[in-house]
Amino acid sequence: MEYFCVYVAAIRNRNLQLPEDPSELHETPILDREAATHHEFLPHRDVYRWLDKAAIRSNETEPPNPWKLCRVTQVENAKIFLAMVPVFLCSIVMTLCLAQLRTFSVQQGVTMNTKLTNSFNMPPASLPIIPISFMLILIPIYDQIFVPFVRKFTGIPTGITYLQRVGVGLLLSSLVMAVAGTIEVKRKNIAKHHNMLDAIPVFQPLPISVFWLSFQYFVFGVAECFTYVGLLEFFYSQAPKSIKSISSCFLWSSMAAGYFMSSIMVKIVNHATKGVTKSGGWLAGNNINRNHLEKFYWLLSILSLINFAVYLFVALRYKYRPLSLDVEDENEIHQLKILNPSVEDL
Repeated sequence: MEYFCVYVAAIRNRNLQLPEDPSELHETPILDREAATHHEFLPHRDVYRWLDKAAIRSNETEPPNPWKLCRVTQVENAKIFLAMVPVFLCSIVMTLCLAQLRTFSVQQGVTMNTKLTNSFNMPPASLPIIPISFMLILIPIYDQIFVPFVRKFTGIPTGITYLQRVGVGLLLSSLVMAVAGTIEVKRKNIAKHHNMLDAIPVFQPLPISVFWLSFQYFVFGVAECFTYVGLLEFFYSQAPKSIKSISSCFLWSSMAAGYFMSSIMVKIVNHATKGVTKSGGWLAGNNINRNHLEKFYWLLSILSLINFAVYLFVALRYKYRPLSLDVEDENEIHQLKILNPSVEDL
């Protein structure tokens, strides 16, 4: 609620003049902070300066109104929350693409040869286990080999920053869809070559192994390893202290939004291509061999690339939140300065 108070207060104080010295903005006095317990304190930052107007005291005689006057720490938390929103929105597009991949890969697998041995066939619905298996292998390799190696060059404890990690995954999501489109072209060409465009799925499998789909699932697993793990770390490290315990909800919310948007995306594409195909759309009808799934995959690849460009613009301008001090920590620093005035600001 305090973030909405900051936004409302900034709008209500929009006509006020910002002070040149940020120290003139409203903040809890030192003595009051000493009386508080575990009170968070954030230094002022020169970003989203228009929100600083929420911390301007227009009338000293009026009692504080939380919808018109906020502390600097509240304003800084609101800035952090606002800066996280574009990253959250960019992650939705990746989930949208991967939701389509998981859905249509099962339909592709039903038409392909799923035989592992003479007596065992792999159920197409079990295909999503492939990226999970890759993640079980890739995450330890990333943490134990990649991070220590890159840390030597970057000096960053995590090897690369959280946003760089997410960016790699978003770029790979575009590659995933391009690979998926290429595999679909190969699958359809085999169906045409063997005159099996109208073959009955499962009962008349195409002479191509279902494990051709493992190529796209491998890249998919790498993309998940970078993006989703990076997003969890990013949201937890950057979320304001008051919502840190529920920071993981940002990731699950973006995934939920992506899955919801995926169904809307299919309807939009079918409506837009209704007059182009005989089936009434790229993805309309029950015969995937006569649909244009490869074009849909390539469309998503281009969409992912555009999304990555937007994300790059956002990430390059993002400023990580500063370290915050609890009241107890700040009191220790304040007492140290009293005992030893020669101590520099910490």
